[in-house]
Amino acid sequence: MADLGPRPLICLVTDRRRLVSPPAGEPAGILHLIELVGAAARAGVNLIQIRERDLDAGPLCRLVSRCLEAAAGASAKVIVNDRLDVALAARAHGVHLRSDSIPTPSAREIGGSNLLAGRSVHSADEAADISGIDYVIMGTIFPSISKPPDRACRGVDELSRAVRRASAPVLAIGGVTLDRVAEVARAGAAGIAGIGLFCPPPATGLDEHLQSIVRDVRRAFDTRTAVS
Repeated sequence: MADLGPRPLICLVTDRRRLVSPPAGEPAGILHLIELVGAAARAGVNLIQIRERDLDAGPLCRLVSRCLEAAAGASAKVIVNDRLDVALAARAHGVHLRSDSIPTPSAREIGGSNLLAGRSVHSADEAADISGIDYVIMGTIFPSISKPPDRACRGVDELSRAVRRASAPVLAIGGVTLDRVAEVARAGAAGIAGIGLFCPPPATGLDEHLQSIVRDVRRAFDTRTAVS
């Protein structure tokens, strides 16, 4: 199993559309995303998942390469959402597979044993059925603006069941805010993943915001460990 870094595991999932207003256009969104990746790596984020599903292979591969450059020198692992071909072409650290993507053994057969591989799950049963994976991300745990309003939330009880049954570290995603991190920690999760959590509010610098988020997430997990 790959060394993902110190616990709790913190995973930034990208969405360039959340970083700029629509009139700013595509170039600004790409540049802001690359800047965000660099700030996340400097702040100590463990995993950076490039999830820009509307991009074709060529533009996505170039974006991943630039994100790898932005994260160079840090311990963060840059992974590509679902596109194993792009992950390999850009020499990313790994791939994050959707629940309906190719089986993990097939991904490893194609990408090699050193490929970092994660997978999305939506229930404790799914988490229990997966083997040979480096980590799983389970959601949606809490209501999230990234998902339709009618999307069922799994909640921390189901998260706790997934943690007990999974053979790999489980990260929580979906509506995870700083106020909810302690609940995730108490459920036994190895860490958190998110999109909006990492987007800075107006007039706040990227480095300042990311460092604050990483510090507060780690503090919430450390506090839970200290009182357990």
